[in-house]
Amino acid sequence: MYSILIIDDDIELTDLVSQFLTQNGYTVSVINEGSNVIKQVASMRPDLIILDLMLPGTDGLTICKAIRPSFTGPIIMLTALIDDIDEVTGLEVGADDYLCKPIKPRVLLAHIRAQLRRQSSLIEQQPTTIVSCYGELQIDLPNRRVKYLSQDIDLSSAEFDLLVILASSPGEIFSREQLHKRIFKLDYDPMDRSIDLRVSRLRKKLGDDPKQPKLLTTVRNKGYLLAT
Repeated sequence: MYSILIIDDDIELTDLVSQFLTQNGYTVSVINEGSNVIKQVASMRPDLIILDLMLPGTDGLTICKAIRPSFTGPIIMLTALIDDIDEVTGLEVGADDYLCKPIKPRVLLAHIRAQLRRQSSLIEQQPTTIVSCYGELQIDLPNRRVKYLSQDIDLSSAEFDLLVILASSPGEIFSREQLHKRIFKLDYDPMDRSIDLRVSRLRKKLGDDPKQPKLLTTVRNKGYLLAT
């Protein structure tokens, strides 16, 4: 049974969502403010976190950035604001998905299931370790850890899964649609920038020059590939 942690100050919403998710077979915990959340996440060890952007105490972006190095599960961020900048910032600090309030419980459930399927299916389909780029890139699948040039690289859940897909077939071009469907298990919207944002974030974390990338290459009008 998967455990879900909801961090949101809207008590009416968290009661509704918690009850709905419990009825659908999940174990649910709720925190209604942002103070001391980082320590609580470490002790609770949830499989997935639903995180509100606007929180009393410490805001959602700060929490997401702080817990991401140690929390490898999916983070779904919620906000009442409709702002592309907030979405981009949320993805850049490590969120895996982003939904605007008001959110229907069934829609949220679909996103939760997609995120958990994505995480489990990629591990099941792959060997224990992927070694690529002449041994310089090492991916430990069970523990969801990455080393590049002997340095540990902290990745969000979706960043990790994106890298796994590319590293599993180095030199093969993957379109944005292919990557989106394999990572999120949802239909692709051509206006969705999430794949581009994650590639950009990956490059930054791996130290790959975006102007002259050697590791993650953009193939114009086709997609992305990982160098062999």
